[in-house]
Parts: sequence; C-alpha cells; structure tokens
Amino acid sequence: MNTNQPIGVIDSGLGGLSILRHLTNDLPCEGFVYFADSIFCPYGKRNFHEIRGRAFLIVEYLLNIYNVKLVVVACNTLTAAAIDELRAKYSIPFVGMEPAIKPAALNTKTGVIGVLATEGTFNGKLFKQTQEKYASDIKVIVQAGNGLVELIEKGITDGYDIERLLNKYLKPMKNSGVDLLALGCTHYPFLLETINKMYPDFKIIDPAPAISKHTATVLNKHGMKNLMGTCKNPTVAHHRQIDLLTTGQADDLQKFAKKIIHASFTTKTITL
Repeated sequence: MNTNQPIGVIDSGLGGLSILRHLTNDLPCEGFVYFADSIFCPYGKRNFHEIRGRAFLIVEYLLNIYNVKLVVVACNTLTAAAIDELRAKYSIPFVGMEPAIKPAALNTKTGVIGVLATEGTFNGKLFKQTQEKYASDIKVIVQAGNGLVELIEKGITDGYDIERLLNKYLKPMKNSGVDLLALGCTHYPFLLETINKMYPDFKIIDPAPAISKHTATVLNKHGMKNLMGTCKNPTVAHHRQIDLLTTGQADDLQKFAKKIIHASFTTKTITL
C-alpha cells in the first residue's frame, strides 16, 4: 500500500461535501477524490438494488483511475444500501455513515429524540439495529425530509421553500418534546443555520466531525496515513490534490464547493 494514494469520498450529490470539509481539515496531508453522482440524486427514493449497482460502478472507477486507498461512503442511504457488499467485494477499507442515535439517546433530557433523514436510511438494517441497541427505552421520532435534498442540490439552503419544509417536518417534533435532533443525511448539515434560527432550543447532532475522526483512526489502524513533506508540520501543511467529480454539472459542483472547501480543487464531469 502506497500511503500517497488518495482517499475516495462518494455521495449521491453535494451532501458529502459536509464530510469532505472536515476531512480536509483533519487530514491535511491527504489527497482526496470526491464523486457526486448528481445525475442519479437523490438516492433516498431509489431501491437498494439500483443504489448498490451505482456504488460498484463508482468504486471501480475510483480504484481504476485514481487507485484510492480508502473510500468514505459519505451518504447515509448509500451506506444502508451497499456498505456490507462493498466491504465484502473489495480489499480496501470503507468508512460508512453511522446513524447518530447513540449520542442523541445518551444526551437527551426529555427522553424524546428526533431523526431527520431519508426513506432509504430509515429502511436500512443499520438504522434499525442502532435504534434497537441504543434507543429502546426512549421515544424516537423519525421523519423523512422529502424535498430538502433537491433544494440543496440547487444551492438553496435558506429562504421560504426550505423553511416551509423544515417547519412541516420539525414542528411536530418540537410539539412532541424532542430536544435532540440527529441529522441522518449528509445534505442536512448545510441547513444548520436555518434550523438553529427556526428552532433554537433543538440541540443538533451533525455526524460529520465524528466520521472524519473515525477515518483518521482507520488510516492509522491500517498504516495508510500519509506523513509526507510539509504535512509533518501542521502550521505549513497543504493538500496534495482535491479532485471533485460529478455525473451532473461541474459548474454547479464548483459553485457550491467554493462555499464549503477552503482549499484549491479541480472539478470535472464524468459519464458513468
């Protein structure tokens, strides 16, 4: 294993950038290849068989073209649909999204937590197992955020349309006594400012920081961490390369990424 190989990060669209921004901060020595499957976004309403097929295509591409050493599956629905199969088929490590039910269940004061995610995430085995294991003695209110991903993919993270949907989904949670809201879709952290404005009493759990730190742990465990050059000195560290790929419009990805990724990157449209 060559530690100079990049890390792959995959998502149905722009949502995984919420993970990538933490990865680039926590792992400044690493190169990254981000793949947004925007032409098939959102994954949440697609069946698991179709999502799994896309996952294999994307991972094969990242392995063949970029020789990635690890893949972060920065999508809750994609994790639910394909993480076990990906780990069984390929020898490289995969880091998936974990439902943030455990920290919510451990820290709730009211005994009622909310989870805002996609239908695909709720239907996944991992979500059900995590809920049974950590939240059997508390009330969990789950809500599919239908329509939110589509708006975020257009670059819309605030305003009337976003607030209308958030109020529809979150007001019943508030009325039911929810004090902790777990975000179960990587697109939703881009709505943090709006949610905080609308529901300031909610404590919101964004899983992205924990996923980034877990990725660093996996790299260390497998001896994959890049320790080359100026990265040994964090004060002068710089990223080797960040490539952003999309099956949609590269201009859309570039425009959104400029707000999120504080490092130089390239963007490219891929047909897959």
